Amino acid sequence: MKVLLVDDEQDFRETLAKRLNRRGIEASTAASAVEALTWMKAHPELDAVVLDVKMPGMDGIEALKHIAATHPGVAVLMLSGHAHVETAMKGLELGAFDYLMKPVDIEELVFKLQDACEHKALKGKPGA
Repeated sequence: MKVLLVDDEQDFRETLAKRLNRRGIEASTAASAVEALTWMKAHPELDAVVLDVKMPGMDGIEALKHIAATHPGVAVLMLSGHAHVETAMKGLELGAFDYLMKPVDIEELVFKLQDACEHKALKGKPGA
């Protein structure tokens, strides 16, 4: 599984990537939504994006709109340190697979990523 972690908090992003890599998930990172969108153009084989909602510049909701339009086969998990039900609902309405709160439980994240990729695979099958 190939995942892109998008978060402006460097320590969080790098720690999470290391923890996912140790579990056999190929995790790359981006410090901003713009960096993520650029990275995604060069890496179309991506399975999922873990996307922070609050970032300077383009926020996660705006990035989600771009990802949904340009990479519809990529599952997106929204991530936030702030419990805003409205933001979670907006993300889900725009096509996010799920929404997680920080601090992230690594086992829950791995489960959600696996679930998202299985869901993506099922959607891609004829008659699904």
